[in-house]
Amino acid sequence: MTKLAPKQLKKDKLLEQGVSLLLEKGYHATGLKEILDTVQIPKGSFYAYFESKERFAAEAIHHYIEPFIQRLSGHLQNPDLDGLAALKAYYLGLIAEVAQTGFKGGCLLGNLMGEIGDTSPLCRDALLDAVGRYSALQQDALERGQRQGSVRLDRSAKSMADLMLNGWQGALLRMKVEQSVEPLQAVCRDLLDDYFRA
Repeated sequence: MTKLAPKQLKKDKLLEQGVSLLLEKGYHATGLKEILDTVQIPKGSFYAYFESKERFAAEAIHHYIEPFIQRLSGHLQNPDLDGLAALKAYYLGLIAEVAQTGFKGGCLLGNLMGEIGDTSPLCRDALLDAVGRYSALQQDALERGQRQGSVRLDRSAKSMADLMLNGWQGALLRMKVEQSVEPLQAVCRDLLDDYFRA
């Protein structure tokens, strides 16, 4: 394992704390002082790590999506699962986690898309990149399922990956309002257990 330099460790802590606060409060209600205080870094030092709050948010988006991409990649590398089963295992794990956290936060990508997706070009580019990478991995899973015979062939893997992503984002919003995992479970049932199947 590579040892990180102290500056990189502090930057990672800032991003980690920033992701938590952005999920909890949103972009506009999250203050730099609040983030810095929790990591115990003086306010003036923030600009040694990020040139602006907007740049910070863009990097937080990349920091946020990486563990999800790594986790889904791990499921896809499981030789015992076909592409569709790997996708289902991934989403069932997410459902179990959000139930444990009390339905808080939702998805940082979806939250920021709604809040600043059309007002911050920098964050918009970061969101498009994160969503593109995430969707492409799900497309890979569905293409693999098509080759393995578990996923229907009369729809493109890309269109199904987009449908899964869009359905999941909508279900996360309903989950927060309803305080229930049922909208998430319904997306998995309707798409992964039914519509996508060969």
